[in-house]
Amino acid sequence: MKYVILLGDGMADYPTDKLGGKTPLQVAFTPFMDQMAAEGTIGLVDTIPPGVNPGSDVATLSVLGYDPRETYTGRGPLEAASMGIELGPNDMVYRCNLVNIGDMDTPDAFMDDFTAGHISSTEAAEIIYDLNKELGKPPYEFFPGVGYRHLFVWRESPAAPETTPPHDITGKAIAGYLPRGNSFEEINSIMRRAADILKNHPINAKRNEAGKKQANSIWLWGQGRKPQIVPLTQKYSITGGMVSAVDLLKGIGVIAGLKVCPVEGATGYIDTNYEGKANMALDILNFMDFVFVHLEAPDEMGHEGNAEGKIKSIELFDEKIVGPILNRIGSFGDYRVIVLSDHPTPLDVRTHVSDPSPFAVLSSRKEENMASGVSFNEINARESKRIISPGHLLMEKFINDWRAVAGS
Repeated sequence: MKYVILLGDGMADYPTDKLGGKTPLQVAFTPFMDQMAAEGTIGLVDTIPPGVNPGSDVATLSVLGYDPRETYTGRGPLEAASMGIELGPNDMVYRCNLVNIGDMDTPDAFMDDFTAGHISSTEAAEIIYDLNKELGKPPYEFFPGVGYRHLFVWRESPAAPETTPPHDITGKAIAGYLPRGNSFEEINSIMRRAADILKNHPINAKRNEAGKKQANSIWLWGQGRKPQIVPLTQKYSITGGMVSAVDLLKGIGVIAGLKVCPVEGATGYIDTNYEGKANMALDILNFMDFVFVHLEAPDEMGHEGNAEGKIKSIELFDEKIVGPILNRIGSFGDYRVIVLSDHPTPLDVRTHVSDPSPFAVLSSRKEENMASGVSFNEINARESKRIISPGHLLMEKFINDWRAVAGS
C-alpha cells in the first residue's frame, strides 16, 4: 500500500463577495480534486483543538497524527529541526520574520508587510548574517532561513513572553501586539536594536532604490523549546518522505522521521516549482511507502486577500501536482491518496481560522470509496455529515482503517 498526502496550505475559505458568494474552491477549475471527491470519500477534518492558535504548525501536526495539545511547543523549534540547529532542553527558539513596519518612527507604526515585500533568500541571508554579527553574542544567535522566514535562538532561556504572529496584524498598529509578559523587555530590546541596524543596511538601500519594500524590522514570535515526538515512521512501521519549500513543514518532517527531499525552484510562493514537487513525490514512492506533498501558495494568497491569486494557486496545485500523481499512482499497486487543506485562510479575514477543512480520499480498493459524485469544496464536505474530530485521529484511520470511515 502506498500512502500520499497532498496538502494545499490554507486552501479552504469562506464564501466571499469577491467571488459572487462562492469560495475559491467552488470557483477554481479542479478536475482532479473533483474526481477524488466524486469517486472517493469527502468530509471535514477538525485540525485545530479548541483554544489553540490555528497555525500551520498545529494543523500539520494534527494531519500527521499528533495531538497538538501534547506535542506542540511552538513553531520555532519545528523550523530549527529542518535547519539542523542543535538545541538543548532549555533553549528557546523564536521565528524571526523580516518585516516592513509603516510609519516606523512614530506612535502610529503599523505592520505594513509581514514578508518585507517577499524579500529574496539571498538578500535576507545577508541581513541575518549582519544581525548575528551585531547582536548574536551569547546567549543569542540568528540563523538564516528561506525568504522572510528566519530563526532566533536564546540559549538557556527563561520563560518566554506572549507573542503575536505578524501575519495576524497586517495593517494594524504594532503597539498593542508587541511581546508581553515573561522576558518581554529583552525580546523587545532585540527587536528595537535590530531595527536600528536595518535603517542603514545596504540591502535596504538597494531595495529602496528599486522601489521595493525594505526589511526595516524583525518580528519575533512562535517561540518554543525542543518537542518530544515519536516518529511517524516508527509508529506505523513505514518509510516516507516530505516535499515542501517551507522550513516549518520540513522540520515537522524531520521530527516525524520522514526524509526531507528538496526540490529545485520550490519557493513557498505562487511561483514555486509545481512539476518538480509532483515528480519528486513519485520518485519517493519508488522506494518508500508514504509521501507528504505541501503547497504553501494558497495560504500566502489568503494572507494577501488575493482572490485571483488564490484561485490560480489552487488550479496549479490541481493541474500540476494532484493530476500527475493521480494519473501515475496506480502503477505502484494498492494506494490511498488524500487531498486536503490544513486550515482555512479566508480572503476576507486574511489570516488562519479554526474551522474544519475539507478532505477527499481516493483508494484503489473500491469498498473504501463512497463515490458520492460531488465536487471538492467546503460546502459538499460539510453536507457529507462526515467529520473527523479531533483531527489527529485522521492519520490512524488513513493508514489502518479507512474502510470504517468510508462506510460511516
